[in-house]
Amino acid sequence: MKTALIFGSTGLVGGHVLDQLIQNKNYSKIKLFVRSAHAIDDPKIEIVKTDFNNLENHIEDIKGDDCFFCIGTTKKNSPDKDEYKRVELEVPKQVAQIAKSNLVNSFVFVSSGYADPKSSGDYLKFKGLVEEELKRLNFLKLGVMRPSFLLGYRKEKRVGEKIGIFVFKILSPLFLGPLKKMKPIHSATVAKVMIKIANENLEKTIFESDEIVELTSNKT
Repeated sequence: MKTALIFGSTGLVGGHVLDQLIQNKNYSKIKLFVRSAHAIDDPKIEIVKTDFNNLENHIEDIKGDDCFFCIGTTKKNSPDKDEYKRVELEVPKQVAQIAKSNLVNSFVFVSSGYADPKSSGDYLKFKGLVEEELKRLNFLKLGVMRPSFLLGYRKEKRVGEKIGIFVFKILSPLFLGPLKKMKPIHSATVAKVMIKIANENLEKTIFESDEIVELTSNKT
């Protein structure tokens, strides 16, 4: 029986990862790294109240088999440039480095479509830089998820994202060939494949949005 580590369990994808892991018989313990108390009661759950400004204090906590990293923010929620960089770049890199030093087997990261360390935009650049660091760390299993617009219920309202999803849904039938990765994808689907990656031997490490969907219908 395995121990899972989840960063971002209250988010859109992370919430589904948590729900699915609770039902997954491969896992006997699920550590949730959260800023404040989590309102969930399950015998598998261990709450780790986390100081994300001092992650070195949690070296002994970040131990287990599979780490699922689903933390993300927006410029609206983190208007300070330094804070935005810390959440999107420094935190995932540091968590991954600690996990690797503690011999965590797999690291599965929610990145973004078109992530690129050379991008002119901070969001895609930071995601790309995290991806580069994850490759360098050489986990036994690495999964980099590059979803398109995520479908599912969000507690926070993102007007621009809602408009984008609406437009992309209408245009989805036109997304053929290389454009298939632009189709909106449900957050529960991303979560399902994240867990699949941690529990199966897949040849790939980077999964575009359409490849994530394809994996849900594959038996292997």
